[in-house]
Amino acid sequence: MPIQFSAEGAIELGREVLAREAAAVADMAKTLDRDHFARAVELILACRGRVVVSGVGKSGHIGRKVAATLASTGTPAFFVHAAEAAHGDLGMITKDDVVIGISYSGETGELLTIVPVIKREGTPLITITGNPASTLAKNADVNLDVHVTSEACPLNLAPTTSTTATLAMGDALAIAAMHAKGFTKEDFARSHPGGALGRRLLTHVRDVMRTGDRVPVVREDASVLEAVREITAKHIGMTAVTDSENRVTGVFTEGDLRRLIEARGDIRAIVIDKPGLDVACGAIGIGEITSIPTAPAIADAYFRLDGERRTKLPLADTPYERKA
Repeated sequence: MPIQFSAEGAIELGREVLAREAAAVADMAKTLDRDHFARAVELILACRGRVVVSGVGKSGHIGRKVAATLASTGTPAFFVHAAEAAHGDLGMITKDDVVIGISYSGETGELLTIVPVIKREGTPLITITGNPASTLAKNADVNLDVHVTSEACPLNLAPTTSTTATLAMGDALAIAAMHAKGFTKEDFARSHPGGALGRRLLTHVRDVMRTGDRVPVVREDASVLEAVREITAKHIGMTAVTDSENRVTGVFTEGDLRRLIEARGDIRAIVIDKPGLDVACGAIGIGEITSIPTAPAIADAYFRLDGERRTKLPLADTPYERKA
């Protein structure tokens, strides 16, 4: 078969496919109602076991994604291939579960084979079909209609618009259940510990902060030269300043040092806590002392740093207070 390609033709066809699939999803959104969609969400929320998604072919591929989305958004779920279910895997399904059967025609033989067993077990059955009058839909507790007028495939054969509509319906179910359960970004992170979001939300400040001898510290009566030596030794461009009881009362940074040199010239004998020291730095009596707790997620710490235009902050279990 000879290949006939033109960039303009491919772009035009691509736009047509996207437009047709988007229109199908938009039309489907208008049909959601209490008797069907809301009832399906209620069944999922009432489930004491797991949501079991099943299908074959392209519907099976979509079903795997629906199960994965449910599981990652707070609804325990897994996928069972309908043909495998009829040969032993049906034992994975209990009366405490909810089954979501996916078949656009609603007449998929493998699914219809296991429906009687599911019904006898007393397991609620939600179906997603393109034909509310189909055998599968008629046997469901709730059927969600994903009918489309035509596939985006020029031959109107390959499942395209219909699979997009089915996937969108699965996403709608998952997100509606997620919202009802009060699922948070922290809950999401717990099921995604390997991802960037999981690392940001599950890693606490205390997990990455400097502690002990790695923290640059000088006393209030230290000279600026001593502070410079401490900054140089610890390699982070600042040092904490503490009082006689080892409480953090300020910070002294490389930026403070540059401003001080510009204002005073020779700074070797200057003491950090010298009364009347007039330089815009974070040391005693100059500026506000800010900190972040050690417990929050690192994402919150990054937000605080970015919002305050800082790269380092002192940490504490409770907020620091300025000396009177």
